[in-house]
Amino acid sequence: MSVQTNPFGSDITTDDIVDTLSFFDDWEERYKYIIDLGKQLPAMNDEKKTEEFLLRGCQSQVWIDYEVNGSTMNIEADSDAHIVRGLLGVVLAAYNNKTPAEILAFDIDAYFDSIDLIKHLSPTRGNGIRAMVQKLKDAAQQTG
Repeated sequence: MSVQTNPFGSDITTDDIVDTLSFFDDWEERYKYIIDLGKQLPAMNDEKKTEEFLLRGCQSQVWIDYEVNGSTMNIEADSDAHIVRGLLGVVLAAYNNKTPAEILAFDIDAYFDSIDLIKHLSPTRGNGIRAMVQKLKDAAQQTG
């Protein structure tokens, strides 16, 4: 079963997210925007919501699949939590439709710092987003 396309990394970029989040004065508005990002992430087929694609280290259930299409990695992800779907969008904006070398070279910590993200997440959500990033970096390392 192939990976579904989504707008992250092409139509919705890290620059778009940084620019949009900079307009909001408080984190309540930023959280609403992140949740709205998650609504733009297509739901993963239930047949993929299995142990094989389940990401360990997250408070919520998160499933990630990827494939290499030409030279780029296409990433599909889903979660049972609205905010986590949005956080997946934040990560996919950086990594989806990129080459493994681009994924490995991208400074995700600087990106998170530029949107002041990690310190506004609970420790378990912070660990979860780090687990997402590590899973995708490991996949890039294996395919690149």
